Amino acid sequence: MKGLKGKTAIVTGASSGIGQAIAIRLAQEGCHVAINYRSDLEGAQTTETEALSRAKAAGHDIQTLIVQADVSQVDDIIALMTKVCETWGTLDMLINNAGIQTETPSHEVATDDFDKVIDVNLRGSYLCAREAIQQFLQQAKPGVIINVSSVHEVIPRPQYISYSISKGGMGNMTRTLALEYAKSGIRVNAIAPGATITPINQDWVEDPEKKAEVNKHIPMGRAGTSEEMAAAAAFLVSEEATDITGHTLYIDGGLTLYADFREPWSA
Repeated sequence: MKGLKGKTAIVTGASSGIGQAIAIRLAQEGCHVAINYRSDLEGAQTTETEALSRAKAAGHDIQTLIVQADVSQVDDIIALMTKVCETWGTLDMLINNAGIQTETPSHEVATDDFDKVIDVNLRGSYLCAREAIQQFLQQAKPGVIINVSSVHEVIPRPQYISYSISKGGMGNMTRTLALEYAKSGIRVNAIAPGATITPINQDWVEDPEKKAEVNKHIPMGRAGTSEEMAAAAAFLVSEEATDITGHTLYIDGGLTLYADFREPWSA
């Protein structure tokens, strides 16, 4: 992707899944990458090893940082940003990927469980964006933010009320920040994965019946991969996308087209 070599990036929740794939892809494109994790140090180390290997294979000499931080804690976020800027002197991009979810009927959700999801997915993403924007404004050059949302930004998800609320809020946050800081050259976009093959989804990925049930709702008939999500993120932070801001890019095999409407049924 054009314009990524030598840039600096923070990827939150980069110890597995989509965050891991994005960190690796950015390294492959020549970015210096800060790999954030909350508790899975081994996963973060795996990300770092693969990121350095892919970068070397692509002919890039990059640096990586592994930084422990809980994005629901503002002091951790500030420490993360400070370490990155002290190490590299600048920040070019933030990938807000860290996220969690819980499954509970909406009328039975415990307040603490609700707050935990909102604190990580929405409040944490905003606080990371706030600190990144402050850094961008202090620099002589602007930066880019990518929020990793979900198709459930627009598709209701019963029994995942806190997750759905957090992703719906993330969509509005993306548009609000993009509008507010466009004059400063700061771009803010989101990617919204549909069903994706990641470690967190192994329950249905490895079960043929469950996998078939998932795939039948996807017009293209298959789940996406972490690498496909990473490719979209790399595009949006690159100089190939300099006129794109305030958008959510759905990467979902057509899931948001509502598969049940593939055949005419209305009178």
